[in-house]
Amino acid sequence: MKWKTRVSELLDCEYPILQGALSRIGNWKFAASVSEAGAHGCLTAAVSLTPQNLRDDIRRCKDATDKPFSVNITVGMCPHIDEMLEVCLEEGIEVIETAVFSADQYGKRIKEAGRKWIHKTATLKHALHAEKQGADAVMLVGLEGIGFKNISQLPTMTTIAWAAAHMKVPIIAAGGIGDARTFLGALALGAEGVMMGTAFMATQECPISDRFKEKMVQASPDNPHLRTTVLAPPNPREYEEVMKKRGEMPLEKWLTALERVMLKHDDWRLAPEMWNEDYDRLSSLMSFAVTYVDHIPTVKEFVDSIIENAEKIMNNWQFLRE
Repeated sequence: MKWKTRVSELLDCEYPILQGALSRIGNWKFAASVSEAGAHGCLTAAVSLTPQNLRDDIRRCKDATDKPFSVNITVGMCPHIDEMLEVCLEEGIEVIETAVFSADQYGKRIKEAGRKWIHKTATLKHALHAEKQGADAVMLVGLEGIGFKNISQLPTMTTIAWAAAHMKVPIIAAGGIGDARTFLGALALGAEGVMMGTAFMATQECPISDRFKEKMVQASPDNPHLRTTVLAPPNPREYEEVMKKRGEMPLEKWLTALERVMLKHDDWRLAPEMWNEDYDRLSSLMSFAVTYVDHIPTVKEFVDSIIENAEKIMNNWQFLRE
């Protein structure tokens, strides 16, 4: 069947499945492998570190695939952000993703250049703001996701269903999605596409160590440490302290400190800029999508399994044919 949604049309991809922009991990090779599989790959600008490196990486990605891919520019977590954006525009990137912090000025520049703008956030309030500012689609990450979190974040099911009742632009669901059932569930809730980070990390092409991939295979969603990291609210005193430092610290360090507080990491006061974050620490983070990780497939095998199993599930729904 054809998986045609407003998201697949916007991104010009076969399936409405997006690779998450992974800090220190989302390189051009990984993005190209995802796009080649029929999903939508994302090159993370911060991985390239400099504008010239990003230009080279975009060109390498284009050489590796003739399928579209996007570039993520995370506000406060991408070095040389203005120059990075200009490189994307100069190199003809049609879809640019912003994330984490208010991206109004960057969204305006993207739209003025005639490109497509996707903004990633964790709350309906900020999603509606991005829609008002002209975003072509909004990515909403539920509580079950990992990475940068928000104190007001709600579970994925509630977030997507609530947003679908209030938003006009396409919604891309994220947070704990990692198999055919969660893919179909997100679409049923009102999303027109899904974004997956952890699930794509558990593929052969992902540039993290086999040791961490094996940890994902062995992980269980009821593990107390995982539950605390992903679902538990931050320590109130530490959250209050880091919030008071807003404006006192450079944005790129404050956001990293805030993320560590939200993930219950004791060393948040030592937080560097995100692009200098410890690679092993970032690559070992995992969302509730590990629930569905039981082996390490290739990217194509992973994408194909989601689509094949989703179609099998729908074919078994008798009520759809009666």
